[in-house]
Amino acid sequence: MFSLDWIYYAISWILLAWHGAWDRIGVPDGAVLGTNWTWILAIIFLVVTVRVILFPVFVKQIKSQRAMQALQPQVKALQEKHKGDRETLQKEMMELYKKEKANPLMGCLPMFLQIPVFLGLFHVLRRLDPDKSETGKTLYGWTVSQFESASSAAIFTAPIAGKFGSTAEELASLGADATTVKIMAGILVLIMMGTTYLTSRQMILKTGWAEDPQQRMIQRLMLYGIPLSLLISGAIFPIGVIIYWVTNNLFTLAQQQWVLRKFPPPPSVTAKSGSASTRNPVQPAKTGGLLGRTKPAAQVPAKPAAPKVAGPKPGAKPVNPKKGRPAKRQG
Repeated sequence: MFSLDWIYYAISWILLAWHGAWDRIGVPDGAVLGTNWTWILAIIFLVVTVRVILFPVFVKQIKSQRAMQALQPQVKALQEKHKGDRETLQKEMMELYKKEKANPLMGCLPMFLQIPVFLGLFHVLRRLDPDKSETGKTLYGWTVSQFESASSAAIFTAPIAGKFGSTAEELASLGADATTVKIMAGILVLIMMGTTYLTSRQMILKTGWAEDPQQRMIQRLMLYGIPLSLLISGAIFPIGVIIYWVTNNLFTLAQQQWVLRKFPPPPSVTAKSGSASTRNPVQPAKTGGLLGRTKPAAQVPAKPAAPKVAGPKPGAKPVNPKKGRPAKRQG
């Protein structure tokens, strides 16, 4: 069976390294405002470490998404050309992606690479049980003193190993108050949901909604489905894991803002909102009151009217319209 111990050792090493760094700097290890800041900062800078390592992958993700957006007209043309022939369509689309160096799977790669880190931290924090024997407190390279320090670490008196759905026995072993843990975990879960929604919304607003119905459905799932699912799954996340998730979301918001300015969306995406107005540039002028007036629409200049011929004055002799011919006599 495939072992994930290497992930647990790696996560533990990063956590312990940052905890030791903040301890040497002079950040108090004891509770200040009911919070052990050395461990909270260790979790926060675990996020920073992972995101710095994955930053080149994140940039490639943005570039791949830009390439995919630029290819949408060609993809749509292929769909119309090979309607009903799915095999040929898939083959030509893969050739198009290969030619233009666009990878449809690249958009999900950074998220998948962070899953092992999330699972590793989840597993490590679940193992923080002060009632364990001395031999159980040295797992994944931890010393007994480090294990006991992390087991008692809290944020505003709520243990980082506690969770909203903790049993009475688990809370008793952590020496925690059930009401405090539920309130703190509940607040952090709501923040986690909100920041998860904002990260998806930020990307969609900058890159635009996909024209393909399946991709649009995935975007809606990312925007609404995942945040709502956290309302249930968040109950089993240790508070330390929720802190990791919230910090990761805040880092993502800042990183996306920087990358989206560095690599702005293609003009075709930003111009979609104004395409409707360019189709019918000439609109009839609106009339109304002073508040409802608009600028008159551009009009084609009318042709000059033909000059009017003045009629004969009263009492004048009629003029013969035919020139050069004598008038016929009345016989």
